[in-house]
Amino acid sequence: MKQAGGKVVYLTFDDGPDPHWTPEVLAVLQAHNAHGTFFMLAEHANEHPDLVDQVRSAGNTIGNHSVSHPQLPKLSPAQLHHQIADGVRSKCFRPPYGATNAAVRAEIRRNGMQQVLWDVDPQDWARPGTSTIVRRALAGAHPGAIILMHDGGGNRAQTVAALDQVLTTLSARGYTFATLSC
Repeated sequence: MKQAGGKVVYLTFDDGPDPHWTPEVLAVLQAHNAHGTFFMLAEHANEHPDLVDQVRSAGNTIGNHSVSHPQLPKLSPAQLHHQIADGVRSKCFRPPYGATNAAVRAEIRRNGMQQVLWDVDPQDWARPGTSTIVRRALAGAHPGAIILMHDGGGNRAQTVAALDQVLTTLSARGYTFATLSC
């Protein structure tokens, strides 16, 4: 999934697309000439196909994040198949909450995808404050790191503000930002 070498980080965004926050994330990425990978929920992607197109046309990649964000290890085999197979088309799958097990990984592979988790979780979903998100993201950033953030699932004002600061700081440190090959 990772292709680039050197001082590269992979910014990833979960739970969208969201009609308010996804465009704001895209605007920040564009302002920094950066790209990311958006792990989308099928129920949101189906509601907002224009946003899916907007994400792709801006040079970003899209991953499958399930249909509706359940705890996959708790599902029956049929439910698990539905959540993975009926998600957005991609070569990458990120299990909601990072909850995975052998059955989940096997179903992901059966559907022609690779599981993608993350290296850095600034826990922006909890809205701990912009400075906390920035501090956590920068503390964990290293060449090849996959950084988890969110463009869906509620108010993402702190994430958008933090993303701008993270991109500014990491760019100054010589990092570039690539997409996962999804």
